[in-house]
Amino acid sequence: MILALVVAATVVAALLVVAGLASTLARRRIGLVHLALAGVLEAVLLVQAALALAGMDGDTPADAPTFLGYLSGVVLIPVAGVLWARSEVTRWAGSVLAVAGASVGVMVWRLLELWEATGA
Repeated sequence: MILALVVAATVVAALLVVAGLASTLARRRIGLVHLALAGVLEAVLLVQAALALAGMDGDTPADAPTFLGYLSGVVLIPVAGVLWARSEVTRWAGSVLAVAGASVGVMVWRLLELWEATGA
């Protein structure tokens, strides 16, 4: 796992949270900005996932099944959030994306913890 990509994912996820909450408070539907942020977040997560899978060896991570579960889950959350938000016709679609962004922000740091833990 690359720390710079974890930080980038966290920043983009935080921007998605802010944009989602702002649209909810303004009683507006989500727009292109929300979708673009979710797309950028997904791209960062896919790059991080590809690099993590390529960098796996015998020692890293110590708990591989948990790591792979988190890795697959974190990649799916932005997609699920966008699909759910697009189907939501009320102003609460922004809140759906905010929760998705907050979840990703927490999960990427947990992934980094799992990655840095060794079995020794």
